[in-house]
Amino acid sequence: MDFTFTEDQLLFQASTREFLTGEVTPARIRAGWESPDGRDPALWQQLAELGLTGITVAEEFGGLGMNELDFVLLAQECGYVALPEPLVNTALVSVPLLQQLGGELAASWLPRVATGEARVLAGIEQNLLVEDAHVADLLLLQHGDAWYALAPEQVELRRNESVDPSRRLYAVAIKPGAEPVASGQQAAALTLAALDRGALGCAAQALGLAQRMVDMAVSYSSDRQQFGKPIGSFQAVKHLMANVAVRLEYARAPVHRAACSVANAEAVASRAVSHAKLMACEAANLAAKHSIQVHGAMGYTWEVDLHIFMKKAWALANTWGDTAFHKGRIADYIFNDGAELGAGTTFR
Repeated sequence: MDFTFTEDQLLFQASTREFLTGEVTPARIRAGWESPDGRDPALWQQLAELGLTGITVAEEFGGLGMNELDFVLLAQECGYVALPEPLVNTALVSVPLLQQLGGELAASWLPRVATGEARVLAGIEQNLLVEDAHVADLLLLQHGDAWYALAPEQVELRRNESVDPSRRLYAVAIKPGAEPVASGQQAAALTLAALDRGALGCAAQALGLAQRMVDMAVSYSSDRQQFGKPIGSFQAVKHLMANVAVRLEYARAPVHRAACSVANAEAVASRAVSHAKLMACEAANLAAKHSIQVHGAMGYTWEVDLHIFMKKAWALANTWGDTAFHKGRIADYIFNDGAELGAGTTFR
């Protein structure tokens, strides 16, 4: 079996990386913190022009018709630049939800999502707060055993602060009179699918964040001199970064495997996603810890860009299922009497 990404997938990743690293700079992110809504409409339109907002939208609605496996590499690049815009939520969670709901709702909104004209965002109760609810033209919300498709005038929002200044979090209250678009077993299936895709998005972004923090630490340790030598030449500093590199490399395969499982609707998808999120977020947290240590006291200051990526890594680790939740899902399988464990069962 060939587990490598295709040339087209890698080229799309490279072009996305080139655009994002050129446009989504720390200076632009900091400027967004001072704006009223924390978002950049011009950047969103640029993402749409590149086809990124419509990457998972079916071709019949004007999108590229790609799947989770195609998008996972791009989500990593979103993490690498700490992209504030809700592209991952839109492409990986909201669009698949709309396509699962189908009917007039999907036909009305998906073409507008593909062109960047509308932002459709999803939230589940487990997250408690909904990210970017204030800029959503349509909110897909789970409430109890039902899902709702809500216009801005159908909800009341209350802002909550986040450890990550780039995040805009809101408690959402649904006004009376809203009718659900799914309930019962259909709603339960949608909730599980949204949770898995949201967690996959967090895992992929965590890979990018970890790599960015490593790159920043390596760059700093090459420039910073002590005792007449770059601190990066000291064995202790090398070991810090080597430990992160090993953890990061071991996290890549589970994330890519989880994307494949979700894209192919495999029975093991939820377990694969939990494994991926645990591994990727642990790598990102270790990268944050060691990168701060390499930077020394400078690493804790607001002026150094490192904290932009560190705080986003902290935030992602606790959304779409925290560590305890995902460890619980893995434990439920491992300690099941019928669990098939070991390397020989990997590809069953």
